[in-house]
Amino acid sequence: MSDGTIHLSIQDGIASLLIDRPEARNAMTWSMYDALAAACDKLQDDPDVRVATIRGVGGKAFISGTDIEQFRDFSGAEDGVRYESAVEAYVSKLEKLPFPTLAIIDGYAMGGGLALAAACDFRIAAPEAVFGVPIARTLGNCLSANNTARLLASFGPDRVARMLILAESIKAEEAHACGFVHEIVAADQLEARAKVLCERLSGNAPLTMKAAKETMRRIIAGDSSSNEDLIRECYGSRDFRTGMDAFLEKKKPLWIGR
Repeated sequence: MSDGTIHLSIQDGIASLLIDRPEARNAMTWSMYDALAAACDKLQDDPDVRVATIRGVGGKAFISGTDIEQFRDFSGAEDGVRYESAVEAYVSKLEKLPFPTLAIIDGYAMGGGLALAAACDFRIAAPEAVFGVPIARTLGNCLSANNTARLLASFGPDRVARMLILAESIKAEEAHACGFVHEIVAADQLEARAKVLCERLSGNAPLTMKAAKETMRRIIAGDSSSNEDLIRECYGSRDFRTGMDAFLEKKKPLWIGR
């Protein structure tokens, strides 16, 4: 079985991340996590990217979690601490991208895959999508506080208790009902719907979207002291002047993200 890979492509300001290990339901290996981090670093520094999508290859899974083989060399508690810290770093890189992110979910989003989906700003899912963290009946490990907080913010305490303690999975309809899934879309229409959403997001003010998602991230993480840096970036930008002038002149603004 291969170690898998992550494909990154960028076209017309829209970045696409493909998780490619379908023979293992896109379970993540260390090399895949590293490749995801490298892709996020590249995107972080690209001023022309307006939105990014992330999707698993094969139609059976978004990401089914971390490949269990990666745990075989663990010998004690500190290995677990290092692992959860590493996963948090990978998830955080995706979460902190300065533009909207869209997870396209077809099949299983489990464990670390659910954490990565939760780190995105929007999620569309096929009717067959399934979400869960069944470690209470499989591995017997646990999640970091940060990844638990992401799930709580997305699903609420009752559903997270069901996932983490009862080891239940949540189906697409329930995930949509609680707001985690933005839309349920037929599997063969996911790409088309994602394209429409990406085009819509690409037309919005980049700095405003950046400020909104980073401010929300800070508040959820418990850091609500200030977003003055983001306020300064927006109000001091050429885009703010462009937007104000366009509004007064009843024209469509042309955003440059600066």
